[in-house]
Amino acid sequence: MNYLSLKSGTDVRGTAMGENADLTASAASDIAAAFAYYLAERGLPLKVGVGRDSRLTGEALSGVVIDALVKSGCEVFDCGMCSTPSMFMMTKYESTLCGGSIMITASHHPSDKNGLKFFTPAGGLSSSELTTVLTYASEGKRLSGNGKINRGDYLGLYCDLIKNMILSELPEGLSGFSVAVDAGSGAGGFFATRILAPLGADISGSQFLEPDGRFPFHQPNPENKEAMASISARVKDTKADFGIIFDTDVDRSAVVTSSGVEINRNRLIALISDILLRENPNAYIVTDSVTSDGLASFIRSRGGNHIRYKRGYRNVIDFAVKLNAEGKAAPLAIETSGHAAFKENYFLDDGAYLAVKLLINAVKLKKQGRDLDSLISDLVQPIEEAEVRIKLTGDDWKERGQKVLADMEAFAKDKYSLCDSYEGVRANTDWGFFMARMSVHDPIIPINIECNVKGGVSKTAQVLCQFLEPYGLDLISLKQLIIKGE
Repeated sequence: MNYLSLKSGTDVRGTAMGENADLTASAASDIAAAFAYYLAERGLPLKVGVGRDSRLTGEALSGVVIDALVKSGCEVFDCGMCSTPSMFMMTKYESTLCGGSIMITASHHPSDKNGLKFFTPAGGLSSSELTTVLTYASEGKRLSGNGKINRGDYLGLYCDLIKNMILSELPEGLSGFSVAVDAGSGAGGFFATRILAPLGADISGSQFLEPDGRFPFHQPNPENKEAMASISARVKDTKADFGIIFDTDVDRSAVVTSSGVEINRNRLIALISDILLRENPNAYIVTDSVTSDGLASFIRSRGGNHIRYKRGYRNVIDFAVKLNAEGKAAPLAIETSGHAAFKENYFLDDGAYLAVKLLINAVKLKKQGRDLDSLISDLVQPIEEAEVRIKLTGDDWKERGQKVLADMEAFAKDKYSLCDSYEGVRANTDWGFFMARMSVHDPIIPINIECNVKGGVSKTAQVLCQFLEPYGLDLISLKQLIIKGE
């Protein structure tokens, strides 16, 4: 099998249930064995951590992966259910010092999906490094050996790390502070029960902490409107001081203030930027390409420099690493999806680490009679905004999409003003901006629209419909925006 078909950015991802499953047991075995081969080829220790989230197929895939690694001569640390960030940390703990780790997860995607994320001590595999592993798997490259399995509470090492991070700023702990955690039936329930509660926090307002790979209550996704509305309502109903929501594998998060204000996407970036720029004056904040004009102005008002880079959490991380190598302080790389990576934390995208940074500030502000949203009260929000996803069909969809964007760039340059952009087309109109780009993973052109006047989204949709009509694309989503604005 050509396992490159399972490549999705820097992850392996596929369907793991049903007749159309492509992430099968044999595929997982071959890919895990190829990862061991990859580690050995680079002189890394054949010590590998393996963990999983709450997906229904996770336990079975974990068993297959562990078996393949043991037969490759690896010493395997079976971490059971855990978070993606904790799996990277298996390469850093003095008691484990793994040469690599594998997390079995498909983030917030539907319950029939699953995937594999790979780490070495240098961080997550890049796109090109993953291509190498999958090529090895396709070629059947394997080691032969007789390894062993270690089982223990390895998640406890991560919990201790995060608890110590809190205590370093709040020596008295979290007594008298109530936190509602929404784990979305994913793997993140431990954050409430094993980190917050032992430090004295009241976690009685928490919900959906029990793992359930069917995700019966809402999508485990901090970008999802239903999910955010759920945790916001929970905070208000239980009168909690703070709310936190995680995705399935805890590498993303968002928060809610005591009044129920949802802080995700641009608000989340603004909030953590405010905190970090007080610690790092004149620093660079690297975001993905779809962040708002109001956020850019906010970061400048805090004395920071804002760079919009390509979508994809590894893209923003790699660019921030590059800036630091050039001597330009860049403490944060963050996507609007909630992937946030700090220089002080190995540039690891860790939803729990982000949540703790915000939690510590929330506790301190409460003592002053303030809340977190007071830090971003001057963030200008768009009057209207929308996102549509234009599907591309046919085997030549990439070429067609690139042609559409090239023509759109010429069109926008003639009629409007183009913004500097590392991907796609971003154009300023008199009433806001629109941005079109190729999806990182799928045959789709996402279009983001942001406007500072009422009716601006409908007006932009009309402009784009007229431009795109000759390309034979399904424009129903744009046409619905026009109708909605009439």
